Amino acid sequence: MTIASQLPDAQVLADARACARVARDLIAPHSPLGVAFSGGVDSATLLALAVDQLGSENVVAILGVSPSLARDERERAHKTAAETGARIIEIETFEGQSEDYRANGPDRCFHCRDELFTRISDELVADLGLQAVAYGENADDALRPDRPGSQAAKNHRVLRPMADAGMTKAMVRAIARDYGLSVADKPAAPCLASRIPHFEEVTAEKLAQIDAAESGLRGLGFADCRVRHHGDIARVEVPREDILRAAKLHSDIHGICRSAGFKFAALDLSGIQSGAFTLPLVSVNGS
Repeated sequence: MTIASQLPDAQVLADARACARVARDLIAPHSPLGVAFSGGVDSATLLALAVDQLGSENVVAILGVSPSLARDERERAHKTAAETGARIIEIETFEGQSEDYRANGPDRCFHCRDELFTRISDELVADLGLQAVAYGENADDALRPDRPGSQAAKNHRVLRPMADAGMTKAMVRAIARDYGLSVADKPAAPCLASRIPHFEEVTAEKLAQIDAAESGLRGLGFADCRVRHHGDIARVEVPREDILRAAKLHSDIHGICRSAGFKFAALDLSGIQSGAFTLPLVSVNGS
């Protein structure tokens, strides 16, 4: 891995590197290590830190595959893992068979993560001789109330070295650039189920519609986008600075959404909204 040419402010980078050293120290006793891997910047940075500390032969990236994983994300995850030198394996998950997951309450992510970590524990830990499994939670996400998946990690004793080391999202991106990872500035890409309003059932058909529509939007150059599923209506979210361009491409966007199985397409003038469905239903105290 090489140092990226574009680095953040020197002090920010120094702080990030200090926290990264703490994260590596937390990783050190756990070899070989499995990393729950999505291909996003958090899990990719954790993977790079683990390889740096333990060596590529002692680290394995574990990618959970199900209808909630976008096809583009699956392909990119393999490329990103290759950048770190770590081996990547896929494990099929079956959260769609869980009534609690399909019910799509604010705790949906818990049931998804619980399925992933259960599969890893039951099928991989012994076979691969793993001493531990870690995932890429950062210190910012650890404070958010809309991350019920973190409880599943605790239940399965999954490590979170970056969060425990105090690495914020900005620090994670700084270290990703330091390692020269191509995903250093990649927009967040939550699972496809996050596009379905809570208490409306998650189905493979809906996930496929969302995947097709978002893939089409990325083909138009909207690298950061969401397609919220409202029955016949696709509510399209892009960053605010891209809204005017999206409006000019209304015919193309409408055609993409129609081809994906929607009857109508609407452009949300609020732009991208992280946690749009979950945050209004939760509080810091979980009440």
